Amino acid sequence: MMVDPTLAEMGKNLNEAMKILEDGRKASDPDADRRQFSRSSIPGPLQGDGQDVASILQLVQNLMHEDEEEDKPSHRRMQNVGEQGHMALLGHSLAAYISVLDRERLRKLVTRIASDTTLWLCRLFRYESGSAYYHEDDREGLLKVCRLVINTRYEDYSTEGYTVLNSRQPVIYQSATCRPGLGQHLCSQLALPLSSLCTVPCNTMFGSQHQMDIALLDKLIREDVETGKLPLLLIANAGTPGAGHTDKLGRLKELCEQYGMWLHIEGVNLATLALWEVSSPVTAATRSDSMTLTLGPWLGLPAVPAVTLYRHEDPALSLAAGLTSSQPVEKLRALPLWLSLQYLGHDGIVEKIRHAVELSQQLLEKLKTLASIKTSDELDSEISFIDALTMVEDELNSPVVVFRFSQETSAESSGGSVEGYFAGEREVLDSLNRWLCERLAQLVPASGVDIVELEDEGTCVRFTPLMTAAALGTQRCDVDLLVERLTELVPVLNCTLRLRLDFREEVYRHSALSYIEDLSWPGLGAIRYEPRIEELNDSKRQLEVEKINSELLVKLGELDADIIFSTGLEFGPEKDCIFIGMATEDLDVAELVDTIATLGRDIEENGRLLENMTEVVRKGIQEAELQLQKDNQDKLMEEGVLRQIPLVGSVLNWFSPFQSTVKGRTFNLAAGSLDSTEPTYSMKAQTGGLASPETPTSSAKRLPGQRLFRREGAGGSDSHSETSSVGQVEDFSRERFPQPTTPSPVPDEAVSVVPESPETPQVPAEPEPTQENGEVGTQEEERQPDGQDAPVEETGR
Repeated sequence: MMVDPTLAEMGKNLNEAMKILEDGRKASDPDADRRQFSRSSIPGPLQGDGQDVASILQLVQNLMHEDEEEDKPSHRRMQNVGEQGHMALLGHSLAAYISVLDRERLRKLVTRIASDTTLWLCRLFRYESGSAYYHEDDREGLLKVCRLVINTRYEDYSTEGYTVLNSRQPVIYQSATCRPGLGQHLCSQLALPLSSLCTVPCNTMFGSQHQMDIALLDKLIREDVETGKLPLLLIANAGTPGAGHTDKLGRLKELCEQYGMWLHIEGVNLATLALWEVSSPVTAATRSDSMTLTLGPWLGLPAVPAVTLYRHEDPALSLAAGLTSSQPVEKLRALPLWLSLQYLGHDGIVEKIRHAVELSQQLLEKLKTLASIKTSDELDSEISFIDALTMVEDELNSPVVVFRFSQETSAESSGGSVEGYFAGEREVLDSLNRWLCERLAQLVPASGVDIVELEDEGTCVRFTPLMTAAALGTQRCDVDLLVERLTELVPVLNCTLRLRLDFREEVYRHSALSYIEDLSWPGLGAIRYEPRIEELNDSKRQLEVEKINSELLVKLGELDADIIFSTGLEFGPEKDCIFIGMATEDLDVAELVDTIATLGRDIEENGRLLENMTEVVRKGIQEAELQLQKDNQDKLMEEGVLRQIPLVGSVLNWFSPFQSTVKGRTFNLAAGSLDSTEPTYSMKAQTGGLASPETPTSSAKRLPGQRLFRREGAGGSDSHSETSSVGQVEDFSRERFPQPTTPSPVPDEAVSVVPESPETPQVPAEPEPTQENGEVGTQEEERQPDGQDAPVEETGR
């Protein structure tokens, strides 16, 4: 079999390129990669001789990993590019190669590719006698269809242009659950006023609240016809972007035939048309005038175009609308899809869609078993609900599952019932569900769950395996893991929701703490420590508040606790606050708030001490200088003038030695005063120097290695934690305040200035059996009469 050497080389180069890009960073020398990336991230002039393919691919790889940090694990969802993905990528390379063929060969080839792909898609999705338009933007197909309908309904549009629209204004109808901005995009591209767009509300009384209200649509159409407008096109959903609901397509088709409107359908549920068993609401989509298919995410095919299937008998109008092209190169858009469909085959395509539907049904069945979940073994009455918002009634094959955490009204906390016990509970539940989705996405990244905002239900967690499973490789075990993690997170959500009120009440009991109402924070709440400083102006007070709360956040982060403290959301409205994260069942809210208030007060007092320290030291130095000058003058007057003369003074001191009476001074930083050292040297030791400093009781419960903020009765480890913390306090005190050593004998002439400890207690504690105590005891033993034991022998040994 003859093989084109260019095609063989292209396939070989593609395989090598994918291997280089998928291998990631080199494990042998990560620093080399970092250096190379640092050079390549700075654009420079083009090299004269150019670069080889390997260097260019390495540059692309470095740019792809530009934002990744090696020290932090990444939770980004990376698409699993399999063999079918390689075929899609090969299609883009082949399209560039085929475009250089001669015109006749190119025309034959692209006609075959386009006709084969269109035929396969129409048979696969049960759309008989249809044509296909391939486009990169999934909105482009609907835009071309609108142009086709305008050319069809306005016969003079091709010659007169937009002026013919003045006779009868066209109206495009869309559901309120359509993609945001879709109607505005159509109006802007078609040069239509926004009054040509009519948004139809969903059902409010009967049926699903995510389906179009057909009775109201009929009324709106009749009113537009009576006012001289022309109903042009209706956009319906076979799987809404939010909850995956399907409109009543059969009834909508009848309504469109009644008023001569074009029916266009889009949505993820159209993928189920390829299955053997299709629900009746989705089957009605095969009768529509056009529908858009997004095969890329459904089948896990990267960079393949979306397809709009339509039915129209006039090829001239299709050409005028842009649905067909006379340029053969334009038809090469179908080449990646043509290759991928052949590689997968009919059975492979159906299996991928069936697998996604089975994953959604598996999760839905698991959620039904989670209808009543106990928060913990201790609180059997606490119940939380996971509401599975299915797509529509009696629709069994929808690949979209939406669920939401909520709280049972009968559950009780220390403050009363849970639901409705505080204002803004809807916003709090939305923030908790947002946190739940983020945690599930981090814990089970292969699940592909994301956040969806529904008008009536609020923030929910959405599981859409048809849009993510093929790319992420989601399997049944991933769904089981998702349910397992969900079961673990629900009690945390339950406890946090119950303890929010208790936390707020505890904060109100402390005058130095301010409770910050931030309903968007998924946790216990937010607080701010307010310093008790009245004489500062607003700007200085704001700086002081920011400084204290920043230091307080650092101190809280150093505690060994099961709760997280942070600065809140990145773009949150509240600043200079401390946000407390999710709570566990054994959390002692009162102890938590007391600890925060105590730490904040300690930081504030230490800050005041540091501010006054400069002035205290300056005054102490001035006073010490004055005292030294006065002592020198007194010494001069006491010794006499003759002793100050060099030769005379030496002779006089030899015949008549003089005992100096100059006293030393100690500067007490804590008291800010000068004290005499006479009591110290009269006893040959510092008074009270053997006593260990008092340990602040406020810090005895805030050292690392402890389990803080736990209620009594949580377990037998509390006593062990308290015992171990006492030892840690003692070790910490010895390191911070070292025991003073006994001074050696000093001549009477010597003068020593020994500063006292800033925290020297007034009442000396009982001496410990240290080396210093032994030395002092030996000195005292020499003064005892014979036959009596020294006190050190009785107490110290």
